[in-house]
Amino acid sequence: MLDHVSLTVSDLVRAERFYDAIFAALGVVKVGSEHSEAWIGYGERSNADHPGRSYFSVRLGPQPDDAPRRHTCFKAPTRAAVDAFWHAGVHNGGIDLGAPGLRDYHASYYAAFLYDPDGNRIEAVCHQADKY
Repeated sequence: MLDHVSLTVSDLVRAERFYDAIFAALGVVKVGSEHSEAWIGYGERSNADHPGRSYFSVRLGPQPDDAPRRHTCFKAPTRAAVDAFWHAGVHNGGIDLGAPGLRDYHASYYAAFLYDPDGNRIEAVCHQADKY
């Protein structure tokens, strides 16, 4: 459904440390970082030959407003990746919003929730049954 998504942060150095760690845990490649142009990119951009790709960018801007119902969720290939996402996040400036575990959305919904260092609410989820 989504081709690309961007969010803003007030400190690129702090955000880069956090997002590098969580995306490494999820197996998402970092495709670039240019602080002089105020961006960091992860994933791969879509094109005519690869329309199914997804891209996520972090952009310098004012600290996001408080919107507790807004969040971004990343797919994780395994439950172990959800665990690694959460550990990487809390050890790199994130705030715990829900440790890894099963949720009520469906029987195999295994997720973890964090605030990034700027207060953006993020989640990682694995929909597969007990696959480590």
